[in-house]
Amino acid sequence: MTAALNSVQIQKFIEEGYVMLTDAFPKELAEEGRRLLWNDTGCSPDEPATWTKPVIRLGDYAQEPFRKAVNTPLLHAAFDQLVGEGKWLPRNSLGTFPVRFPCPDEPGDTGWHVDASFPGEEPDNFLGWRVNVNSKGRTLLMLFLFSDVGEKDAPTRIRVGSHLDVAKLLEPAGEAGMSCMELAQKLDVTAARREVLATGKAGTVYLCHPFLVHAAQPHCGTAPRFMAQPPLLPATEFSLHRPNVGYSLVEIAIRRGKQV
Repeated sequence: MTAALNSVQIQKFIEEGYVMLTDAFPKELAEEGRRLLWNDTGCSPDEPATWTKPVIRLGDYAQEPFRKAVNTPLLHAAFDQLVGEGKWLPRNSLGTFPVRFPCPDEPGDTGWHVDASFPGEEPDNFLGWRVNVNSKGRTLLMLFLFSDVGEKDAPTRIRVGSHLDVAKLLEPAGEAGMSCMELAQKLDVTAARREVLATGKAGTVYLCHPFLVHAAQPHCGTAPRFMAQPPLLPATEFSLHRPNVGYSLVEIAIRRGKQV
């Protein structure tokens, strides 16, 4: 296996909860993808007067530019390093796109949170979806930038190292874990963490620990932001209590957070 991440990036992922890969997929794929996405927004890229909503959520995208973007050799090699060879499921789509527009209205979805990964008692109630200390149902949170994203272009906000705090929060909840809403109410413990913005050129991908605390924000720039945020799904679930050999980097970070 050709390594995608160097030793500095590996340590950064464990301690800070994410790595940024520039040129993770070709900008030409980003351009092709944006054309498809623009068509589905019902807005015109040349007519800002048509950008009347702060965010438009578009459904699952599996066309060729999106399939190719998530299956580059660099990304596959990084998945192997972070999650483990044979431990993740290849993706054929990039999930939903929350397209964010410059708009004076509040988007209404800017709270700090951890993405839920498995259903609760009511699978159709997304607010009841859950997270547990083994990160059941998710191996990574991923941010795929399909447009250039600067500091004013509604970049995702990230609390650096917050995945370690979340591991400690989830430990007492055991296999059942917590609902995403219950966990969100406890995230004040991460408020002192340094905040960074997920900026970069189109073709950049942020590979994030599934427990990383993050949030959206209003768009204060001039050009709409196109970004996908799919999970990487497990082929086999994480196990934090097997003999101390062969732990993935995601598991190592969880184990470290539990001990902090």
